[in-house]
Amino acid sequence: MPQVAIFMGSKSDEATVRPCAEVLDKLGISYHFTITSAHRTPERTEKLVDGLEKDGCKVFICAAGMAAHLAGAVAARTICPVIGIPVTSGNLGGMDALLSTVMMPAGFPVGTVALDKSGARNAAWLAAQILALQDAGLAEKIRAARKAMADDVEKNAAELEGGN
Repeated sequence: MPQVAIFMGSKSDEATVRPCAEVLDKLGISYHFTITSAHRTPERTEKLVDGLEKDGCKVFICAAGMAAHLAGAVAARTICPVIGIPVTSGNLGGMDALLSTVMMPAGFPVGTVALDKSGARNAAWLAAQILALQDAGLAEKIRAARKAMADDVEKNAAELEGGN
């Protein structure tokens, strides 16, 4: 039973979204990773959301570019948290996707992270934090990962300062 669903609007988004799955793997969080489109396959999107929610999925992560309606379409079908990853595509440098993902009507929020791979990683971290509210073991994994990140900064700073 996946705790998280990762949806992307097209196969071309996979390299951008893959870091999301990698973070979830590191944290031991189960997920369902697939392609679905708010516009090209709305029935598929509906079936996926309804089925995954019924199976116990707790958080939906949606990556899409341009009009970026996927996260909004999912938010319309579930009361589970939805996290949107805007993907750079087209001539607007991702601003179209960012604004489409952020601008949701009241009552249908989409938590929006940064563009592209950085956003994909943070979408996974945010999903993990949401799940950790009910999972002390996962909360401890997140704390340990943050400590390791801080330790890396301290180590790198010491190496740099020692070289002066």
